[in-house]
Amino acid sequence: MSTSVADKLAKKSRKKLPAKQVRLRLVYIDFWSAVKLSFLVAVCIAVVIVVATFLIYTILIQTGVLGSLNSLFSDVAGSGQFDLFSMIGLPQVMSVAVIVAILNIVVGTALGAVAAVIYNLTVKITGGILIGFTNA
Repeated sequence: MSTSVADKLAKKSRKKLPAKQVRLRLVYIDFWSAVKLSFLVAVCIAVVIVVATFLIYTILIQTGVLGSLNSLFSDVAGSGQFDLFSMIGLPQVMSVAVIVAILNIVVGTALGAVAAVIYNLTVKITGGILIGFTNA
């Protein structure tokens, strides 16, 4: 009976090692780490907001939805007295999107910092969160 190296390796891989479990308690979140992480997440969301706004505006222009709205508003307001594109042109829409993105960065970073401080204060009362880890 001949056994090859592949057979020996297959036999070893079938053996299951018992999974070692470790239970740890999260008792502290570093303030500056939370601020940096929340800033990074807020910047990513801000980029998504600006890009999504540009794409949605472009799709609405290309499909003619904004043109239909412009003609509807000009019919309601009277002939030639209302131009929707003068109010919601691409520069105006993108500037509002950038302002919202900047506000999102500021508020998101502040919320991350506040969440870290609140968690660190409540850990003194609750003892933290119990987290289980395994190597399986």
